[in-house]
Amino acid sequence: MDEHISIDVAEGVQTIRIDRPDRSNAFTADMFDACVEAIELAERDTAARVILFAGTPGVFTAGHDPDDLRSYAESGNFGESPIRFMKTLATVDKPVVAAVDGLAHGVGTTILFHCDFVVASEWSVFACPFAALGLPPEGGTSLLAPYIMGYHRAFELMVLGEQFDAQRALTSGLVNRVVQPEEVGTVAFDYARALAAKPPQAVRMARRLMRGERQDVVVRINQEAKGFGDLLRSPAAHDALYAYVDREGH
Repeated sequence: MDEHISIDVAEGVQTIRIDRPDRSNAFTADMFDACVEAIELAERDTAARVILFAGTPGVFTAGHDPDDLRSYAESGNFGESPIRFMKTLATVDKPVVAAVDGLAHGVGTTILFHCDFVVASEWSVFACPFAALGLPPEGGTSLLAPYIMGYHRAFELMVLGEQFDAQRALTSGLVNRVVQPEEVGTVAFDYARALAAKPPQAVRMARRLMRGERQDVVVRINQEAKGFGDLLRSPAAHDALYAYVDREGH
């Protein structure tokens, strides 16, 4: 397990915490791999009935680590680790809750489209600036965002790259509850614990029926990853991504 990803199981809830505050909880390949291991562990563990994703005070995650983005740009291919993570998250059979306090940037917002219940602090900010970086959406969000939010709001978030505050995320269907920052962890855990207390077979069956066939999401994740490589053949997209990496990576 990567040092920046921790897990804890209590009262039927497995918490997966993103803990790299010095880099705004930006994801490295190793962190994605650790999250895959944690999700697979939760699937096998009968004591864990619900998965809860959390960050640290003030930041959920700033998205991909700039050094990893640089390597993707140099190779012209999206990384295997984030693709594996997104497919695992898309197909997990146990319900997923998220506790978001502060920044949820890029993959930080992408994760939420795969969650069943999201609690956010009132100062949380959600952003998916993919097009500005010369990139397509990721993690199946080109399919899930219009379905969850409606096409026009999804276009605003995913293509125009507009930032959504917590209230806009709430009215758009991305977030279920908005609370005070100091309450995020407790409220999210309480909902996760309440969900874990219900008959697990009934919860999982209802979830499968409501979410529908997930193979289409997996196919879309593959299409988006291929589009990443295709776009990087464009000098304009390549330059936009490098400019972002240089700015963020200092």
